[in-house]
Amino acid sequence: MVEPGCTLGAGVRIGPFCHVGPEVVLGDGVELLAQVSVQGITTIGDNCRIFPFASIGNEPQDLKFQGERVTLDIGKNCIIREGVTMNPGTKAGVSTTKVGDNCAFLANSHVAHDCTIGNNVICSNNAMIAGHCEIGDFVIFGGGAAIHQFSRVGHHAFIGGLAGVEGDLIPFGMALGNRASLAGLNLIGMKRAGIERSSIHAVRSAYKDLFSGEKPVQEMAESLQQSATDPLLNDLFDFITASKDRPLCTPTNS
Repeated sequence: MVEPGCTLGAGVRIGPFCHVGPEVVLGDGVELLAQVSVQGITTIGDNCRIFPFASIGNEPQDLKFQGERVTLDIGKNCIIREGVTMNPGTKAGVSTTKVGDNCAFLANSHVAHDCTIGNNVICSNNAMIAGHCEIGDFVIFGGGAAIHQFSRVGHHAFIGGLAGVEGDLIPFGMALGNRASLAGLNLIGMKRAGIERSSIHAVRSAYKDLFSGEKPVQEMAESLQQSATDPLLNDLFDFITASKDRPLCTPTNS
């Protein structure tokens, strides 16, 4: 069922038993394989593929929601596998949920209301991102990982399978366990991203200083940033010093 009013780009393919709402926009080359529901004010970018039983753009799971006009915006070249759920924003949040380009959401993963998801993010099976979260580029979620609402995850971070992340995870950070703690840096991800060895060494050195216990982490970041020249270090320090709602995910011995 493709309702009047929706916008379909060139080469869109819609399989059996799909339902596309009247305010949906499907970009060029989008494919809905079968039994897919796309509702609300939802835009799906070019060449996305959505697999059976995905529920995209239906009402947010927020008991305060009263039918406000809120949106969901999904970027290009995303893969959305079976049973994935993605919700639009809420009036109490930023009124939109935004997903970047080239992301992969594996079976039964969930993106809640008012989230901002970067580019090239991978959510493994059953990964759960709660409302109002900010996820940076190239983040990888292991199977069954869960992120607390209002949390931030910095770019190139890695969350292990079944990890329960309650605080903000720094760029390049690796979170393991339930409840999760910071278990080092995602060095493999940094190397795969082509980050220069000198930058990796600089981040490793800063990591040791930040979590040495000599000073509070935020105070140490402010001190180290005064002499930082590597852009990746400034990314790291800016993330730590930003004023947000959640504590930092830290090593268990810090």
